[in-house]
Amino acid sequence: MPSVGVARVQRQDLQRDLVLSAEFRPYEEVDLHAKVAGFLKEIRVDVGDRVRAGQLIATLEIPEMVDEDAQAEATRKRSEAELVHAQGELARAQSAHEAAHLNFKRLDDVVRARPALVARQEIDNALAKDRESEAQVDSAKAAITAAEQQIRVSQASEQRVHTLEAYQRITAPFAGVISKRYADPGAMIQAGTSSSSQALPLVRLSETARLRLVLAVPESAVPRIRVGSPIAIRVTAVNRQFQGKVSRFSGRLQSDTRTMETEVDVDNSRGDLAPGMFAEAVVTLDRHNGALSIPMQAVAGAEDKATLLVLDSQNQLEQKEVRLGLETADRREVLSGLDEGQLVVVGKAAGLRPGLRVRPQEAQ
Repeated sequence: MPSVGVARVQRQDLQRDLVLSAEFRPYEEVDLHAKVAGFLKEIRVDVGDRVRAGQLIATLEIPEMVDEDAQAEATRKRSEAELVHAQGELARAQSAHEAAHLNFKRLDDVVRARPALVARQEIDNALAKDRESEAQVDSAKAAITAAEQQIRVSQASEQRVHTLEAYQRITAPFAGVISKRYADPGAMIQAGTSSSSQALPLVRLSETARLRLVLAVPESAVPRIRVGSPIAIRVTAVNRQFQGKVSRFSGRLQSDTRTMETEVDVDNSRGDLAPGMFAEAVVTLDRHNGALSIPMQAVAGAEDKATLLVLDSQNQLEQKEVRLGLETADRREVLSGLDEGQLVVVGKAAGLRPGLRVRPQEAQ
């Protein structure tokens, strides 16, 4: 009676995982440029320094900015003086118009009462002076409007200079760590709006209190990736293991690698991790709880259907056709054809045939 290795059909939680290499990147990272050109007067940070949002990073020196500020202020004051002058002209024009209009009104009343008493030429002269003074009033009002508009233009120019002066102070847009420094005091800094070949950044700011773990998911696994999908993360460099969840994914494949970029947000408030570190991300593709399963050694091939040798109650071999499901590294799900507790032959089945009585040796 030959001895054969057997395994019992069991219910287990089966899980199919995909192990991917991943890299940590800063959650946010930016090269800080100057908005205006100038000389670097002071830089207050260096590589490795942690900064707060809004903290002063550097200041620029722009000598011509002082002249522009003085010019803008002088232009505004001149516009204000022109407005005062125009207001005085309006007052004089209104007084002259009132006198001319009153004179014409009196003559007109006399003519109406006694038509032959006042010459017609005198009436016409009074009417012309009335209309001329009225036109001067309108002209003075227009001059006031123009002066007010000029004041607004001057104020806008002055405000623009003040805004540019504020750009002499470069501050941190978010909290992070200085990961690179490009310039030293005295360097000529071009405006960040110029071409990339001319504009020199001041520093690189990286947010490291929170990191992005970026992994490339292969095409075959893309349909199973969802926001919130659990990800087990192993970081060998710091000997850490922790759980994460998919935070976002690009939704498209890279044409050269046929992979989809997927990100996991990782808290790094302790500072154990650093951008550029590698990690292993274990993605759970399928999970079946309480599934009937057999060892992979009992299955030949990778088809979803198989013919297995099973022991009956008399330790005789019988052939069973089974339908298989989820495949893990060491077990295979049984969808139909076997019952829990049955013994199946594992390993080589050469020389074995249905009906043969054997001595079972259950694998541990």
